[in-house]
Amino acid sequence: MSLFESLSDTNAKASEIGKKYVEKSYEYYRLKIFQQLTISISMVFKAIVIGGLLLLGVCFLGAALALIIGASTGNYALGFAIVGAVFTVLSVIAILLRKHINNMTVKKLSEKFFD
Repeated sequence: MSLFESLSDTNAKASEIGKKYVEKSYEYYRLKIFQQLTISISMVFKAIVIGGLLLLGVCFLGAALALIIGASTGNYALGFAIVGAVFTVLSVIAILLRKHINNMTVKKLSEKFFD
């Protein structure tokens, strides 16, 4: 009977170790998901705040530049047209570089996610 008792104890210990492993793995993955979620939310929040402030600054700088160009040429409409053309050219460049921007974004996010 001692052989059966020994096997029974071994099975009970293995079962207990397996149960602890599953519980610890579950806790680890819950914490990992929480970490990734908080990093993602903080990055989105920072992007919105910084992007909003940057957009506001660019709008004011664009208007100021248009007024300066308009005053120097004597035609305010021409100043705004020139600034609009510059922003259009910058937009076209950004569209042409969008794959590079996407790849850079995925690379940065994957470093954070898989770290």
